[in-house]
Amino acid sequence: MPDVDQDATAAHPDRRTVIRGAGVVGVAALGATALAACGGDSSTSTSTASSSSSAATSTQASGSGGDAGIAKADIPVGGGTIIAASKTVVTQPKAGEFKAFTSICTHMGCPVAQVSNGTIDCNCHGSQYDIATGAVTRGPATKPLAPKTVTVKGDQVIVT
Repeated sequence: MPDVDQDATAAHPDRRTVIRGAGVVGVAALGATALAACGGDSSTSTSTASSSSSAATSTQASGSGGDAGIAKADIPVGGGTIIAASKTVVTQPKAGEFKAFTSICTHMGCPVAQVSNGTIDCNCHGSQYDIATGAVTRGPATKPLAPKTVTVKGDQVIVT
């Protein structure tokens, strides 16, 4: 058997050792990426997404939308506001006309993500709903969003 220099072997690991090491690093990187994709900012804040002048806008409200109500000014005409805490989306299809629906997509139960260009949009699979009726305008959803009762009191919109 030939003499093998121990120092040379330690400096140059065999192919199996290199492949095992790369696999461990790859799995660790994949796990970190998956965790980052599933995580999110759990804080509640109010933000407004803006788009072109002909496009409607959407806001995310941190309030409950229940007895406390939502300010009319927080619900854009031709757009809407998503209230995550009460799983509600409140829209204003025309000036002074307010509608409310559940904010849970009827396709797979994802929360809707935005109100834009006259539709309530779910980003999970692309379903869209009409802001005035809650009817499906683009699938894969086949059922409309369930309506909720809206009462306007002064400058507040109350959803029950």
